[in-house]
Amino acid sequence: MIRAAALLVFSFCLLACALVAGCAAPGEPTARHPVVPVAITDLGARQYGNALALTFTLPTHSMDREALPEHPTIEIYRAALTPGAIADKKTAWRLAYTIPSEQVDPYLKAAHIEFRDPLTPDDFARAIGSSMAYKVRTRAAKARASEDSNVVIARIYPAPEAPHDVRIEVTETALIVNWAESAMPPGASSRPYRVFRGVMEPGETNLPQDISQAKLKAPLELEGNSPSSEFRDSHFEFATPYVYTVRTVAQFGADAVESADSAPAVVTPRDTFPPATPTNLEITVVPATNQAPAYVELSWAISSEGDLAGYSVYRSEREDAPGERVSTEILPSPTFRDISVVAGKRYYYRVSALDRAGNESPKSSAEQADVP
Repeated sequence: MIRAAALLVFSFCLLACALVAGCAAPGEPTARHPVVPVAITDLGARQYGNALALTFTLPTHSMDREALPEHPTIEIYRAALTPGAIADKKTAWRLAYTIPSEQVDPYLKAAHIEFRDPLTPDDFARAIGSSMAYKVRTRAAKARASEDSNVVIARIYPAPEAPHDVRIEVTETALIVNWAESAMPPGASSRPYRVFRGVMEPGETNLPQDISQAKLKAPLELEGNSPSSEFRDSHFEFATPYVYTVRTVAQFGADAVESADSAPAVVTPRDTFPPATPTNLEITVVPATNQAPAYVELSWAISSEGDLAGYSVYRSEREDAPGERVSTEILPSPTFRDISVVAGKRYYYRVSALDRAGNESPKSSAEQADVP
């Protein structure tokens, strides 16, 4: 009886110790299973010059809806398909590229991955209508990768030539981009050119020939299309350094193929354009009284310049002379009172407009004022 009771007490103590040890384990809890990123669903592919450009959204959460602590590793699979073939269970997929987590940033633009797979001479030598299939996986742990992404198939065509001799003309209302037209590959019809623009870092002057390797303040974005070899960019700011590239687009049936980027063209537009000359200058001479001397009151039409800083007033005693400025400061409104006139004299007044860049308009026509 005593031995049975002692055995029961000993068993209870062992169980209590095990429970205490389990509850008091120090350190962070260990995951019960590997962290698996959500699958990519927006993989896209298009031919860009002699490369196929892949784009997709980089996963930021796991299948358990938990935020990933860092970028996942990216695995890109490709398979060469014969004309008319589709990707199925028999497709011979090959792991073509692995991008480790710490090397993802150079391919990341606004939460999207942009990766270019260079095409080889052998790729272009394949039968007309051949294509390349792609799918992507990501992994946050070595033990398990995400599910496959959607599969995309891109046909391979001869790439059109990139435009050359890109030039930029600065006008007051637009930056005009011009280039020399490029030849189309056999069997292709032309499509509108595509013009891309980026914003350079201040002081950056040496851009690489491959614009994708440039460090830009704002990345290249499609600014617009043009059916001819000229494009007018009216959405710009003076003193901002821009870089432009142009791509030729060739149409093969329902498929469009872009050329590589043209050599970059750089411009920092400067505002050297004066405002319009003020108009409708009117003058009123107010005679002297016992309380105040005579003065001349001027007014004119408001200028419609978007960057107007103000006005200046000039006075001369000769009609054919430009005169000297009598307004000591830039006038914010189109009125001025000249109290420095002398009785019995004739004056000629002219008005100019100034913008915020310091450009001054031509002076208005002279208006006469006779002080009694």
